[in-house]
Amino acid sequence: MSENKETKEVRTRFAPSPTGYLHIGGARTALYCYLLAKKHHGKFILRIEDTDRERSTDEAIQAILDGMSWLGLTWDEGPFFQTKRFDIYNAEIDKLVAAGKAYPCFCTTEILAAKRDLAQASKTKYRYDRTCYKLAIEERQQKIADGTSHCIRFYSTDEGVIRIDDKIKGEVIIEAKELDDLIIRRSDGNPTYNFTVVVDDALMGITHVIRGDDHLNNTPRQIQMYEAMGYPLPIFAHCSMIMGEDKKKLSKRHGATSVMAYRDLGYLPHALLNYLVRLGWSHKDQEIFSMQEMIEHFNLESVSSSSAVFDTNKLDWLNGHYIRSGKPEDFAPEVRRFLEMRGAKNIEEAKLLRAIKAGQEKVKTLVEMTDFIELIFKDVPVEDAVIAKAVNDAARPVLQRVAQELEKLPTLTHDTIHCVFEMIMAEFGVGLGKVANPVRVALSGKQISPGAYDLIELFGKEESLKRLRRYL
Repeated sequence: MSENKETKEVRTRFAPSPTGYLHIGGARTALYCYLLAKKHHGKFILRIEDTDRERSTDEAIQAILDGMSWLGLTWDEGPFFQTKRFDIYNAEIDKLVAAGKAYPCFCTTEILAAKRDLAQASKTKYRYDRTCYKLAIEERQQKIADGTSHCIRFYSTDEGVIRIDDKIKGEVIIEAKELDDLIIRRSDGNPTYNFTVVVDDALMGITHVIRGDDHLNNTPRQIQMYEAMGYPLPIFAHCSMIMGEDKKKLSKRHGATSVMAYRDLGYLPHALLNYLVRLGWSHKDQEIFSMQEMIEHFNLESVSSSSAVFDTNKLDWLNGHYIRSGKPEDFAPEVRRFLEMRGAKNIEEAKLLRAIKAGQEKVKTLVEMTDFIELIFKDVPVEDAVIAKAVNDAARPVLQRVAQELEKLPTLTHDTIHCVFEMIMAEFGVGLGKVANPVRVALSGKQISPGAYDLIELFGKEESLKRLRRYL
């Protein structure tokens, strides 16, 4: 059993099936593949495994490409599509048949169902009994010449054991006699997944196969195929599943599982990557990682074999960190998109940047940011109960004086507004809250909004005075 050496150029691949969106678990696998390749100055390959023609769709393919691009996981080669490589697979299958390592099977669906029923009745594990392997060569040839429908099965040796030296799971040993003679080409002429993945990984020079542990059961079969075709084995690493907080496999019942759904929920791509890299991998007690730090520190040996639990609160904390530490211009395009989806028009860039800056310390997602600042760019319903409480009889004289003094100001800046507020605080003998809070509510009409200073600057003199005077 030969094996690729770590001294070779490291080549990893992410190979999703386009039967749906890019799942959060798939994104973590892609990230691990990307990081390992970049750490060793190797290549990261994207391959679309679309042999399931009934379930694969163009929309799903685009969703995968969009998700990868949004995350910034740029591939070095590809995307390769398996449906465009059938000639390669079939040539390899024909070689195996010629070498006696694969054979045509003429058993009908009804015959195979009867064999399974018999195994079930006798309470034994079903394995194909190799009826067609035992046929004489002449009989096989005659059936093929007669046009008898048939598939091609791989001959799985019954002797010995298959050892998987998994970089995450450790050593896994499977008895060869437990494996069936797998169909590698269906009767319709289409090669099957377990065969195509071996051929692709071998011909693409993949040195490390990193994937979910739901593929671990396929690995012994694939190892037998590598050996039958004389291909060197890659290094295998099977990641444990991501669980919901109820310790069950992550699914839609736990919330969003699509990568692009997290974009629509207002998460930042790097925050999601930073969270995903820590779902099963650690470097000391570090929580915050730049992409360069992920690349520098990542290794398969530090990936846990235990399942990780997806914690939305932790993701929110990370996302909030990156919003607070980023620049408003980093978030402006996405916040603009959210605002326009809500009907805002003619959004002035400078005002948008100022509004984002006003919200950075107070929100955890860009959707929360949009909620926080949308009143600057479009009419939003006011909260009557909030206004009634804050803009009361005691507050109206304060609001009137604020309006009078703001009207006198040639320019509205944080400093000039502060001077006005201090003057009125002294005049009424009250603290800042008794001035700033009624002004903020009068301007915003909401319980939660940017502060009074920010609102006055963002609305400008004319709009600010208009909003203050509507309650006077």
